[in-house]
Amino acid sequence: MLTAHRPMLLGLAYRMLGSLADAEDVLQEAYLRWLGVDRAAVAEPRRYLSRVVTRLSIDRLRARQAARETYVGPWLPEPVPTATAPFGPLEHAELRDSLSVALLHLLERLTPPERAVYVLRTAFTLPYAEIGEILDRPAADCRQVHHRAAARIADDRRRFSADPAEQRRLLDAFLAAARDGDLARLTDLVAADAVAWTDGGGRVTAARRPVSGADRVARFFAGIYGPRRPLFLATPVELNGQPGLLLHRPDGRRYAVTVAAAGGRITGLYVVGNPEKVARLTGVPAGG
Repeated sequence: MLTAHRPMLLGLAYRMLGSLADAEDVLQEAYLRWLGVDRAAVAEPRRYLSRVVTRLSIDRLRARQAARETYVGPWLPEPVPTATAPFGPLEHAELRDSLSVALLHLLERLTPPERAVYVLRTAFTLPYAEIGEILDRPAADCRQVHHRAAARIADDRRRFSADPAEQRRLLDAFLAAARDGDLARLTDLVAADAVAWTDGGGRVTAARRPVSGADRVARFFAGIYGPRRPLFLATPVELNGQPGLLLHRPDGRRYAVTVAAAGGRITGLYVVGNPEKVARLTGVPAGG
């Protein structure tokens, strides 16, 4: 039974946690609980399993808050390849957006219960009554929590409204300009208030704080990927339902890059180099 619902449950746990490793651990624990339950008493297995996975994810979010305080530099979600559909079909824009690194990064602002309500309602379109059953809260309370959570991220969420084709165009153009060291073109490709986050986890070189503003973002990436730097291989991939790049450096290090965009310009850049987070990305297929 768990196998039949695995894509949905894995997608739920990953959206809650931003870590595929943690999501898989949650599913393993949910499976053990399923083995011990009286299944004759479970009228709707999908709803029961959703409840277990959501609650385990909330517990894990709360437990890791202390560890997050000691993380070196910005924390970004673990990028995951989605061309092979590990989370099920992503035929709707809302489903793809709910997996994006940009949105998962925003969801870190929410409390664990807020995040649960937001994910269950936005990504899975569950009615508030069902969300309430999962969380043991009144439906009206869940409605208010969702409204509050959506309001907390609304302004920044509007900053990544571009479709995948536009994201790919901007990402490829940005990389080409960075390789050429063309500061004027780089600056023109990013919004005036663009922000870049780089997650090295203290394991690889990365900015310890977000880089803000078009000029600073342009200079930062020209310095990293410009003509005076070692050559690297860039592979187009689909990450988190969005266009991305996997950068291979001569020293064997890999970096996953995705962007948020709106109004014809890049509004956010997300670079993940923490080896623990990119270990699964060797040879990932490109999206269509």
